[in-house]
Amino acid sequence: MDVAVLGAGLVGNWIVKTLASQGFRVVAIDSDPSAIKKLENIADTFQQNVDEELIKSLDVKVFVNALPGRIGHKIRKILLESGTKIADLAFTPEDPREMDEIAKKHESCLIYDVGVAPGLSNLLLKEANRRHGKLTMGRVRVGGNPSISDGQWSYMAPFSPIDVIEEYTRPARIIRNGEIIKLPALSERELFHVEGRGEMEAFLTDGLRSVLDTVDADELTEATVRWPGHIDMYIQNKDKFTESELVDAWAWDSKKSEFTWMEVLAQGNGSARWILDDEGTQAGSSMARTTGAITCAVVKYLLEEETPIGIYPPECISSDLLLRCTNEYALHGIKLIDENQSF
Repeated sequence: MDVAVLGAGLVGNWIVKTLASQGFRVVAIDSDPSAIKKLENIADTFQQNVDEELIKSLDVKVFVNALPGRIGHKIRKILLESGTKIADLAFTPEDPREMDEIAKKHESCLIYDVGVAPGLSNLLLKEANRRHGKLTMGRVRVGGNPSISDGQWSYMAPFSPIDVIEEYTRPARIIRNGEIIKLPALSERELFHVEGRGEMEAFLTDGLRSVLDTVDADELTEATVRWPGHIDMYIQNKDKFTESELVDAWAWDSKKSEFTWMEVLAQGNGSARWILDDEGTQAGSSMARTTGAITCAVVKYLLEEETPIGIYPPECISSDLLLRCTNEYALHGIKLIDENQSF
């Protein structure tokens, strides 16, 4: 077997279908019977919780950790001890590099944060660093949202809503005046115009992660983008709703159109700007495919290349990984516009 995908939710489902359609032998594992049923005629499947016994029983070349953050972190050590290659999509507050000694002891290679942001955003900031030297400013704005604001939450979670709640509460680490500092999540809110979409709102979240120490910059920030009113509603109601009630309120609705938008802007000896603006299609939601395509590019790299043992963020693993990611986007008609300019 080539690939085992742990977690067959919205993004995991897309990854399984895509890799299988490209000729890879894939097995999908999820405890949710409805998630497994959608993949029964596409890949091998296991309907069960992911545990050590299951992982040790699988003879695969690459694991994809597409589990919710809390579960995904617990399973990392087991994956690393299996002596294999891992594309890790689980968004956790813990730095996976803390397990680097375990990876090296068992000759495993784990590449983490293999989505849009963090993930593609890391690669673009590193590319700006390469082109323009030390950055005087780097900024990521990113969000997946319904195409039309509904005047209420105006949001539905394309991945684990619990991870979204943690994103809204975890202090945001940024670089300011060359120093890493922490600010409260949801701070520095600003309204701005998104071409073709209208007025949106951005606020700081903790999405920079590894680039805090891998990209040379005086200023770096990452902000999540939502429709105006969403965060006001969250702040006003967060103590009134239980976690499970918020999960229900943000439930994914496949009947609603949605889009993913990201801007990566950087300035150094020159300037660089990339724009991602993608609509969902019948082949998959926008967030599923823009995230999953990056994961698939990393999976193919792990399958095709000799990889160093240890744990790495995407911007530190290979100079051609960005090209692999943009090529994967092109395969699926996902447009990433490069608007690089020189001063």
